[in-house]
Amino acid sequence: MSHRPYVKWPHPVLRQAAAPVDAVTDETRAIWDEMIRAMDSMPGVGLAAPQLGIPLALAVVDASEKRGQAVRMANLEILHASMEFREHEEGSPNLPGVWAKLSRPRAVTVQFLNAVGVVEERDFVGLWATSVQHQIDHLAGKMFFDRLGRVKRDMLIKKARKLAP
Repeated sequence: MSHRPYVKWPHPVLRQAAAPVDAVTDETRAIWDEMIRAMDSMPGVGLAAPQLGIPLALAVVDASEKRGQAVRMANLEILHASMEFREHEEGSPNLPGVWAKLSRPRAVTVQFLNAVGVVEERDFVGLWATSVQHQIDHLAGKMFFDRLGRVKRDMLIKKARKLAP
């Protein structure tokens, strides 16, 4: 089964804050399932609904080595972030072909509505934490390159435009 295409930057949905989800429904679960298919096809370790053109505060993350451990989340909010940072190369299927090394907190505690619609708090560490923070940025209308300085950001976007078909 396929998934809807990734919207390409600078699509407006990538620049707006995603709408909160009132309740987890069958439709919500179907969107999460589609998002997991899309994430697994990248390959990537996370995906936010706006990346598929869906303006809802939904995200999935699976940084496990074998896959199949995806965490489904709605209305994500960071409650606590570690003082220790880690660097990781980040990219996005919305701006394919380019990556940038970013530094983010190594661990975060996140509150979200889980797959059964219950508020959950969970600690994420390492690549899991990086991916969750990356998805939260998407839900706020931010791309990974927004965390770069202007010169690096402009160079990255220029490179991506040259790579585009």
